[in-house]
Amino acid sequence: QVQLVESGGGLVQAGGSLRLSCTASGRTFNFAMGWFRQTPGKEREFVAAITWTSGRSLYGDSVKDRFTISRDSAKNTGYLQMNSLKPEDTAAYYCAAGSNLARSRPEEYNYWGQGTQVTVSS
Repeated sequence: QVQLVESGGGLVQAGGSLRLSCTASGRTFNFAMGWFRQTPGKEREFVAAITWTSGRSLYGDSVKDRFTISRDSAKNTGYLQMNSLKPEDTAAYYCAAGSNLARSRPEEYNYWGQGTQVTVSS
């Protein structure tokens, strides 16, 4: 079993930056880690994912060139650096773990964090 705890959400003005963290515990972490976001009434949207062993990353089209996913294996922690934030980035952001390769579909992930809210004001 894997527990995931996100942190780092908050309120930021458009154009600003935030860094989200996701710390995994419970067992040796060698899964892929993904970030998804969701707003009320909409489906969960893929943001980014990273293959833990290789560091290979994937990004959703709406965040490419603005967001960067990374990980610190020694701390079992993944990060999502979000720059040039836009009001449309406002959502609850969820960290997920599963599989061993970075994937973009939420059904590929078995473990989910509780979510952290990101609000971008215009």
